[in-house]
Amino acid sequence: MKQIFNFFSEVKIELSKVTWPKRDDVIKLTLIVFAVSAIIGAYVGGLDFLFTKLLALIVTK
Repeated sequence: MKQIFNFFSEVKIELSKVTWPKRDDVIKLTLIVFAVSAIIGAYVGGLDFLFTKLLALIVTK
């Protein structure tokens, strides 16, 4: 039981050393992640659409 208590007290000490980001930074970085994900998703979706149409043309001939 002492080891468990010691573990959680060390976790508390380590978490107090963490430099947490400001709210504005979190919002800005989250929006960047969403934007990059949307761009990559559109790119991959476009390639998928293109290759699907190309394969349909090849198969129907």
